[in-house]
Amino acid sequence: MIIMRSLKTITTMLLLALSMAAFAQKGTKMDLWPKGAPNNNGDENDKAELTVYLPDAKKSTGRAVVCCPGGGYSHLAMDHEGHQWATFFNSKGIALIVLKYRMPHGNYNVPISDAEEAIRTVRRNAVDWHINHKDVGIMGFSAGGHLASTIATHSKDDAAPNFQILFYPVITMDPAFTHKGSHDNFLGQDRSKKEMRKLETEYSNDIRVNRTTPRAFIALSDDDRAVPAANGFNYYSELYRHDVPASIHIYPTGGHGWGYRETFAFHYEMIFELKAWLESF
Repeated sequence: MIIMRSLKTITTMLLLALSMAAFAQKGTKMDLWPKGAPNNNGDENDKAELTVYLPDAKKSTGRAVVCCPGGGYSHLAMDHEGHQWATFFNSKGIALIVLKYRMPHGNYNVPISDAEEAIRTVRRNAVDWHINHKDVGIMGFSAGGHLASTIATHSKDDAAPNFQILFYPVITMDPAFTHKGSHDNFLGQDRSKKEMRKLETEYSNDIRVNRTTPRAFIALSDDDRAVPAANGFNYYSELYRHDVPASIHIYPTGGHGWGYRETFAFHYEMIFELKAWLESF
């Protein structure tokens, strides 16, 4: 039985590698705010930009994913939580748009406005990019997962995503369960206790879930010591309670921050579970 499972895993890995090899794409960079960005984080050199990876137009499904890398709202893991995902999505006929969002430095409106504008930009270019404007999702890792889930639970109209993909996400700003660095960088530290409590409640995204929240795929490791697994699990529980279609995958090991790294012990299982979920709607 063990041998059979090992052979199946090896075969699966080879098929995945072969199917993706032909779809490596070169991304196109563009300024997110060519006429100047709203909100100010105090860093004039911190510019938001998009890298657009489009599949072959003949194979395009019309679906697009805006990707928000993590980094504790202090920096961005642009490769394994961003660009390295392009081949996977393009091989499935899905456009990937990697967002380099600005750091908040305590002004939470900065990354929020960048993520919302990224989704609007995709929809404005839907015809040229062969994208269905009603099939635009958002994906995020760690603090980028907090940003993605914030957009999924707060944003309206043309900035609202149709689905969300979250990897080991920061969900809550509750000091008991949040990632402290993400909390402090996102909300700042120079606020009154009353104002801080209000903002912690506003951006604890599990309690912002309602029946209109978009469907979700959530993946994390049980042994994550950076962002408590309760973040993702509580978010899933609220989605379930509000009848929002959701899928959660909790791996026994892996810790935090594995992204697309093949050294993650459950990399191929995760990839195939994500593939199956994407094909389910």
